[in-house]
Amino acid sequence: MSASARPGLLRDRDFGRLFAATALGQFGDRVVFLVLPVVAIAALDTDEFQVGLLAAMTSAGSLLVGLPAGAWVDRMRKRWVMIVTDLARALVLATVPVAWWADGLTFWWLCTVALLHGTLTVLFDVAYLSYLPHLVGRDNVVEGNAKLSAVRSVTSISGPAAAGPLIGIVGAPATLLTSSVGMALSGILATTIRKDEPKPPPSRKPDLQQEMREGLKFVLRHPILRAIALGDTVFNLFLAMYQAMLLVFLERETGLQPFGVGLIFSGMGCGALLGALLATTVVKRFGQGQVIWLASLVTCPLTALMPLARPGWSVWAAATGLVALSMGGVIRVVAQAGCQQALTPDGFLGRMNATTRFISWIGIPLGGLLGGTLGSALGATATLWAAAAGMTLSALPTLLSPLRTADRRRLAALDPPDLEAHVPDAKP
Repeated sequence: MSASARPGLLRDRDFGRLFAATALGQFGDRVVFLVLPVVAIAALDTDEFQVGLLAAMTSAGSLLVGLPAGAWVDRMRKRWVMIVTDLARALVLATVPVAWWADGLTFWWLCTVALLHGTLTVLFDVAYLSYLPHLVGRDNVVEGNAKLSAVRSVTSISGPAAAGPLIGIVGAPATLLTSSVGMALSGILATTIRKDEPKPPPSRKPDLQQEMREGLKFVLRHPILRAIALGDTVFNLFLAMYQAMLLVFLERETGLQPFGVGLIFSGMGCGALLGALLATTVVKRFGQGQVIWLASLVTCPLTALMPLARPGWSVWAAATGLVALSMGGVIRVVAQAGCQQALTPDGFLGRMNATTRFISWIGIPLGGLLGGTLGSALGATATLWAAAAGMTLSALPTLLSPLRTADRRRLAALDPPDLEAHVPDAKP
């Protein structure tokens, strides 16, 4: 049995509560991922460029607060950042069905909600990733990441599977209430975690710009962290292109109804779940360094099956490529997260996570806009071809880095490095 499938950390009360909160919050987030563009396409009758713009707005928050988020989170208790951002996201999402019922929902309202939700998600994710090593200890971060990836994968199945029928019954705008409730319950459950989290020591002389620069220097001067961030940037850019046109392709080129689209995304969730269950075993078998580049190189080319699909059985055959992409993506993310957390001191975890997220997420809004632009000019099918090729190339930065030949056991056991080697005069 794989390590992520055994109880292990789930016997720990506080980790179990984080696990349950993750399930509720991620269920809501997966519903948002599917339903928000469906609201734009089906309820507001938007064109391809507007769908791409909405995708860009969803991730633009990373560019707005990506770098300062790490410095802010490093100054605060991470659990309370998670609680506040969960509750705020629930409130923001609830405005969509309210506006729809009041006959006041517009495309620009939807873009505003996407921007606010994405900005709050940046703060949540930075705190979440930085909180895990404190909660479970550095020796258990690979297992912790694998188990949390497993529950995220389960919600990737259940969220779209539930959203498809709900859209048909109550409409896409009202379905977002499910997301709002899930995130509110997640925030409430996180308040029950009891393990003491020490207050971060104050900086000798608080300086937000200086702390942001330290985070950038730490990541960009480290050959492994830099390669991971660059590879993620390329992958995210082309993934955003792909996703921006995938719903358009499925609905307009293959004629799939919302229930069928939900099944496609649930299948991707099944792939992600399989990846989470296998991640610890695969990392132990091949090593973190090799897995980080090998997972993308093997699974990304299979996404080229989808633009070959036509109405009928070929859509479901092509969906196996998306299942493989999700499986490989989760295995890669688990390996990356453990590597990044092992290479970063406690006082820098927030800045490291925020900086790598900022760098890698630069590609997402650009990819959404590029996908919408190419979709309008060349069509959804040609855009999917280009994006599949780009995702495959995303393996190159890590393949050409020290990760290619890194010893598989040494990476897993690395201690955080001396900051002076990477960031002189850094503030821990």
